[in-house]
Amino acid sequence: MISNEELDLLGDLAQLSLDPDSRESTLAAINEVLELVATLNAAECENVKPLAHPLETEQMLRPDAVSETNQRDKFSQVAPLFEEGLYLVPKVIE
Repeated sequence: MISNEELDLLGDLAQLSLDPDSRESTLAAINEVLELVATLNAAECENVKPLAHPLETEQMLRPDAVSETNQRDKFSQVAPLFEEGLYLVPKVIE
């Protein structure tokens, strides 16, 4: 639990002005979060191995094979500006 003095210090460090009307609700909300963190810290996780995903599944990967043909020549015919294999576009940033 944090006190009113610690709340003032937090407000100064965060460069926030705390509204007197919402001061009590802010203090209660911060203390609620700190209680939740304390509850999580109390959980026994000594023998729990880290997971990349909550379910033990294997990622199904497709084969790395070409599935489409190269159609650059066909696409370049309809491009407004195309030169030496490059699509030319208007300058956007000066």
